[in-house]
Amino acid sequence: LTTLSPHPFDPTHRFTTSPLLPPLLLACIRITISVYIFTYLLYRIAYSAISDGSLSTRQSFSYFTNITYWSLGFYFGVAGLHTLLYALRGRRANWLKGGWAVAHAVWWTSVVTFPFLVTIVYWGILAADDSPFRTQVSAYSNISAHLLNSVFALFEILLTRAAVPSWTHLPFLILFLAGYLCVAYITHATQGFYTYGFLDPKTGNGMVAAYCVGIAVAICVVWAVVAGIVWVRVWLTERVLGLEGKFSKVRVEGRVEKGEVR
Repeated sequence: LTTLSPHPFDPTHRFTTSPLLPPLLLACIRITISVYIFTYLLYRIAYSAISDGSLSTRQSFSYFTNITYWSLGFYFGVAGLHTLLYALRGRRANWLKGGWAVAHAVWWTSVVTFPFLVTIVYWGILAADDSPFRTQVSAYSNISAHLLNSVFALFEILLTRAAVPSWTHLPFLILFLAGYLCVAYITHATQGFYTYGFLDPKTGNGMVAAYCVGIAVAICVVWAVVAGIVWVRVWLTERVLGLEGKFSKVRVEGRVEKGEVR
């Protein structure tokens, strides 16, 4: 787990650099992704206000897809800002240490794993009963929230220098899923509907338990696959191709920073 010590977070700037893209371009892409995500979310809010009196908006945070999509938007916005500051100043954000460092590392792991879980569950279980392309609006929504989410996660995996996610992040991912399960049943108790049909005990308590265990196992598998892909990317770019990364050219303490402040 990322250290809780007061030492600077990410001393070699893995979270703010890429093996191929200059920091300024990486920052611009991350910010552009964030803008796209929030544009989509604001469009859904506006559309809901017109079509159903904002009922969908009021119910939206009961859905895991929406929670993770908001998280993606904020992550790319924050990561884009951090990368922009690094590109312009040549140094990291000094406040990212201790608990903040742990939170950022776990957040990154959730950003590169949960989107794939959402995509797999939606297209593998839910899409058949949802008619995802029945209208232009539903097609736009499902492509954005259930397909592009994984594309954005894949960008972070392949085109940044982030290291292999720690296995110690797995308990946090499972804890987040357990917390969402509580949200789903609180939603049923307070609003009278199940966010996902497979959570309805009427399908059989055994089936509900099987789905919950299956999803917990799925996130472990997704984490393992992501960790493997990141390991291959690090091995290929840094050891085989010798791509140490594109660093800020801003001078820090009189020297050009190449991975860490000297």
